[in-house]
Amino acid sequence: MTEDGQVVVVMVPLAAQGHLNQLLHLSRFISARNIPVHYIGATTHNRQAKLRIHGWDPSELANLHFHSFSIPPIPCPPPDPTAETRFPAHLIPSFRTAATHLRGPLKNLLHSLSPHSRRIIVIHDSLMASTVEDIDSIPNAESYNFHSVSAFAMAIYDLEQDQQTKGMESSIVKDLDIPSLDGCFTQEFWEFVELQFGGPRKFSGNLYNTCKTMEEPYLEILQRINHETKHWAIGPFNPLELSSSSHNIHPCLEWLDQQKANSVVYVSFGTTTALEDEQIAEIASGLERSEQKFIWVLRDADKGDIFNGEVRKCELPDGFEKRVKMEGKGLVVRDWAPQLAILSHDSTGGFVSHCGWNSCMETITMGVPMVAWPMHSDQPRNAVLMTKVLRVGLLIREWAQRDELVMATTIEKAVRKLMASEEGHEMRKTVEELAVVMRQAVEENGVSRVEFDSFISHITRDV
Repeated sequence: MTEDGQVVVVMVPLAAQGHLNQLLHLSRFISARNIPVHYIGATTHNRQAKLRIHGWDPSELANLHFHSFSIPPIPCPPPDPTAETRFPAHLIPSFRTAATHLRGPLKNLLHSLSPHSRRIIVIHDSLMASTVEDIDSIPNAESYNFHSVSAFAMAIYDLEQDQQTKGMESSIVKDLDIPSLDGCFTQEFWEFVELQFGGPRKFSGNLYNTCKTMEEPYLEILQRINHETKHWAIGPFNPLELSSSSHNIHPCLEWLDQQKANSVVYVSFGTTTALEDEQIAEIASGLERSEQKFIWVLRDADKGDIFNGEVRKCELPDGFEKRVKMEGKGLVVRDWAPQLAILSHDSTGGFVSHCGWNSCMETITMGVPMVAWPMHSDQPRNAVLMTKVLRVGLLIREWAQRDELVMATTIEKAVRKLMASEEGHEMRKTVEELAVVMRQAVEENGVSRVEFDSFISHITRDV
């Protein structure tokens, strides 16, 4: 129970895996400072967050207070791999349902905590702003906006929206050839965003899962544009040293144990990508032709409720899965995979990724270079950060060609370049050096540790 007079934190994540995961990691950090943390969500989404925890000991969940609220059934339309854009439009109904129906239970929770707390700190996903609207009715509560994307992607977007910074915007866009937002989102998503940001919102600060050492120029842009609130860059959130009891030993890890150092390419497109069978066949052919060993996580995109109904089994060319396994060339993983453990393994030498921000941070902190294959959302701009700014990856194709089938020959060449070329070797060296910098950032007196200490001091201040 919360002791009277304490500062307490309430987490309000968006109901999507990459968002649930980041705020769960942050909850662990804050709880380690002996601050009670309450993590709220629909029953099914809290179950999802706890089930998929990776990198740290699940027993540490006992230190967090989960509030699993019963809300109307979560809409669960299936993902559509043939949709005009790859954005997971099928998740928007679940976002709306959770954002709307968690508002009342959250308000009740805050009112119950308020009399016994010195201060309530509400940390909410930027896409859950409407859910925390009632915070103004609680005198000892403050809200902090958590941004689940890179500072780079945020800064570019803000520059494009801010008329007073057009000169700065044109310089950055021109120098880096930033892809447009065409094909990144659907109209339904922008309507959901408008619900979150359409009215005036009061925030006490902004939090980012990034590191000043890596993204300082873009964090400075955000500070200049949004100069009325405080900003803290406190990442990386993901564990850097994995707990030995953080996961059951997955068969793919036992297979990795038998491979040579940096010899395996890991392939995964996250939890929101649905691929057509034709593209899956090209990936299969390209991986086999590359003659590089691989682990390929082949799953359909998550539904709004991952525990509801059947999941489409992605089809592979006849005999492929059995053949590559029997010949020791690769593994196809169709269930939830321990990504951090795979990336941290000595045998993993490359990552073919959709460039979701979780995956970018995890591959950087584990020192693994990337083939960037963005699918939607912030991913095309994250790909620019990874390939052109940080130079820790290569782009499989330009965003302007996003609607074209990526052929096996293109995939083969990209994997070979990453895994077996001088250019790939230089990328690996660069990302390994960046990984050291990122790890130093969270050590005592490191830049992210100083930022996190500053945030903790701020929320626990006496006045």
